[in-house]
Amino acid sequence: MAEGAPTLVQPSWFRPKVAPDEIRALMQKSDRIAGRDVLLWLGVMVVSAGIAIALWPSWWSAPFWFVYGVMYGSGADARWHECGHKTAFKTEWMNRAVYHIASFMLLRNPYVWQASHVRHHTDTIIVGRDPEIQAMRPPDLAKLLLNLFGLVDGAVMIRRMFLHARGRLHPDEAEFVRAEDLGKVTRAARIAVSIYAATIALAVAMGAILPLMVLGLPHFYGAWHRVMTGVLQHLGLAENVTDHRLNTRTVLMNPVSRFIYLNMNYHVEHHMFTMVPYYNLPALHRLIAHDLPAPEPSLWAALRRLIPVMAKQLRDQEAVIVYDLPLGATPYPAEVAALRPHAV
Repeated sequence: MAEGAPTLVQPSWFRPKVAPDEIRALMQKSDRIAGRDVLLWLGVMVVSAGIAIALWPSWWSAPFWFVYGVMYGSGADARWHECGHKTAFKTEWMNRAVYHIASFMLLRNPYVWQASHVRHHTDTIIVGRDPEIQAMRPPDLAKLLLNLFGLVDGAVMIRRMFLHARGRLHPDEAEFVRAEDLGKVTRAARIAVSIYAATIALAVAMGAILPLMVLGLPHFYGAWHRVMTGVLQHLGLAENVTDHRLNTRTVLMNPVSRFIYLNMNYHVEHHMFTMVPYYNLPALHRLIAHDLPAPEPSLWAALRRLIPVMAKQLRDQEAVIVYDLPLGATPYPAEVAALRPHAV
């Protein structure tokens, strides 16, 4: 962001014009679909962990730890996200249960991160307001690489967990977490600390890291898919704009990644219509495609376009990707004019 650029607060976001009844149909939630996907997710984790434990400490266990880690360290992020929006299940307690389990797996305090994500959606990539900007400009490439194994963010989450357990919030969190929720924050942190402490104690008693391979360490060794897909949500795009087509990216992905990621690759669509469940995002994509830039055709295509822009931002912080709109689409807002000279 250029020095002196304005900081927006809860801007009025552009949305494509669509028939209300079509959006209402896509907003319908299903316990059956969400339950199927959660059971499949948990089932893959149980089976892969069971085989890995049976083969431990042989290297033959490594492929099964790989699968378990991705489902734990990355798959939990998508479940945390959808159930945090309360859009996965129709039944609220089911959303709440999966959300709390996934929050624990990700070392996240469920109440802090609920408030954080609300702010992310109201002030998406507004510098100084959005607490979930993954990389400021110029980007810290070393931090992004270390986070492929959860090393930087994981260390922050552990420190925050102990801070919350002492009944305190980080000053940044105090800006968006309600004071009346501090008791819930503290209680959740103390439960998490107790469970992780018991796991560490079991590992010490066994003289082996096996318990931590099941609980705790997968957050780190399974983080790479979460980070890889996460950087494609907003990185390299515009800051401080009022149109998600300028600051959010949709990427077409293979079926396995889409399952791990729960269709969050349709990210422009999700930001425009947050109450549409993940299983209806492909239909939403088709409905509003006339007003959106063409999606990146694959993960690798998106990364090939993003990486050079991030490298350029080390020299020119204003370098940004601006996607072309299809013929007949609603034009970008006037603020796009300031981006065009720096578009890559």
